[in-house]
Amino acid sequence: MLVMGVETSCDETAAAIVDDRGTILAQALATQTTEHEIYGGVVPEIAARAHLSYLPPLIKDILKQADLNLEQIDAFAATTGPGLVGGLLVGSMMTKAMAFALQKPFVAVNHLEAHALSARMVADVPFPYLLLLISGGHTQLLLAQDVGRYKLLGTTLDDALGEAFDKTAQMLGLGYPGGRQLEQQARAGDPLRFRLPRPLINQPGCSFSFSGLKTAVRQLIQAKLPELTAVHRPSLLDEQRQTICDVSAAFQSAVVDVVSNRCEHAIAWCREHAPDVRSFVMAGGVAANTSLRQAVQKLCTRNDVQMMVPPIELCTDNAAMVAWAGLEHFRMGQIDSYDAPVRPVWPLENLQDLGHAASKGISL
Repeated sequence: MLVMGVETSCDETAAAIVDDRGTILAQALATQTTEHEIYGGVVPEIAARAHLSYLPPLIKDILKQADLNLEQIDAFAATTGPGLVGGLLVGSMMTKAMAFALQKPFVAVNHLEAHALSARMVADVPFPYLLLLISGGHTQLLLAQDVGRYKLLGTTLDDALGEAFDKTAQMLGLGYPGGRQLEQQARAGDPLRFRLPRPLINQPGCSFSFSGLKTAVRQLIQAKLPELTAVHRPSLLDEQRQTICDVSAAFQSAVVDVVSNRCEHAIAWCREHAPDVRSFVMAGGVAANTSLRQAVQKLCTRNDVQMMVPPIELCTDNAAMVAWAGLEHFRMGQIDSYDAPVRPVWPLENLQDLGHAASKGISL
């Protein structure tokens, strides 16, 4: 069984072909960093136009890589939400056009569920499992009960963790996207030099908050590194570069403490309400952060829970996870109509209520 997946929810254009054993037969990705870098963030219209330009050659590329033609694909899957509406329209319309022309099944994939199921692509992770989903736009703790069934335990009350990383990196002059650069700077920094707040730490529940931490970082930079806010920024001295490393380390340390505490609360909740949970999955782009991985791994070891983090290439936005999520639904007989809408806002915990319009799709 072969499924082609297409991902265009934000600023990554990707296509992939995956089989029902989780083998990636081909994949290709085009980044848009250059297009958005000068703006310090993703510009939706520019992203949509880039998807329109990049996607057709990517699809040709993966078919060539796998030595396949379109007729050999059994089903097509595309991200239809959540995300930027322009990008979602480009990817889903192009994918539905291929499926319709060949009269093959189409599966509308929730981008968050693609992250949630990516661990099952590379390892035997049985349901139910605890899921920490951390990305540029989402920070959530969920109980993954089955394909399409998720219970929200906690989410961010304001900023997503990935956004907090990128904005902090931008304030420190580390460029865009900045999460990886900030982690690199933090390795050379002293996390104890500056004390930053830990929002909601030790508070009941599993919710997150990062806006206050981001504000504290901004105030710290204004006090210790006013040069970074100057219109004409002078060359930085070694002492100032070290301060950037120390601020990065302090920020990352605060994040690790908060995330660890929230995850510990979620594990405790599962111990009481879902005692059959034996696995903890960490997914999403921020899951590539080494310090976070190590901290959560220690937490899971202490609580006798098996931790699973997909390979880094499956943590960031990619089409292989979209193809796999489509395949998980497809083999359960859950497909969608060719006029399935895009949903810029599509909460993961509402998947079961919305369902897949199998009755409107073509028969399997």
